[in-house]
Amino acid sequence: MCKTIASNITFNGKTLSHSPDSPSILHSLERQGETPAYQCREGFCGACRATLKQGAVQYSHEPLAFVRDGEILLCCSIPDGDVVIASDD
Repeated sequence: MCKTIASNITFNGKTLSHSPDSPSILHSLERQGETPAYQCREGFCGACRATLKQGAVQYSHEPLAFVRDGEILLCCSIPDGDVVIASDD
């Protein structure tokens, strides 16, 4: 099980917060008015793929969608400290 910590998420140049009660980066972004692309919320489809520019993430569960080095899936990732992310859409 991943330990969720309070951290900052910089998404497409906008800095937002991630609280320990948020289950994913996608959830944190939506909670603060962002609308990143997604479909399944389970790591199956890869629609929420984004580029991790700085920092590190953990996965709440291993995604089934293919993820290249430097990419993350917003729906099942949790920041491991402050992160900088760019949307691929």
